[in-house]
Amino acid sequence: VQLQASGGGLVQVGGSLRLSCAASRPFFKFEMLQFGILGWYRQAPGQQREMVASMATGDTTNYIDSVKGRFVMSRDDVKNILTLEMNDLKVEDTAVYYCSVRDYGGKDFWGRGTQVTVSS
Repeated sequence: VQLQASGGGLVQVGGSLRLSCAASRPFFKFEMLQFGILGWYRQAPGQQREMVASMATGDTTNYIDSVKGRFVMSRDDVKNILTLEMNDLKVEDTAVYYCSVRDYGGKDFWGRGTQVTVSS
């Protein structure tokens, strides 16, 4: 599956951005997720990539503590996109953001990232 994240940009502290991730295959079909895990990751310069938000069966979403209450991950099955709504952005949110899916066989698929820069 091919993934493409978009929507990044430069924003000031406290601002908002909405990231989108398009896929070459449906995320949701026959009333079930076609992948085991859908996720948004980020990687800041000099740091390891970290999972920011994830969605699994039943649309259960999880977030890292640093973004809880500010970021919301959702899925639009009509448009077949994942979104990450990011609010009250902080300088430490600056990173390249990636979307990823893991199939039920445990294989991960990654798309090109999108740069998010939060300036003070």
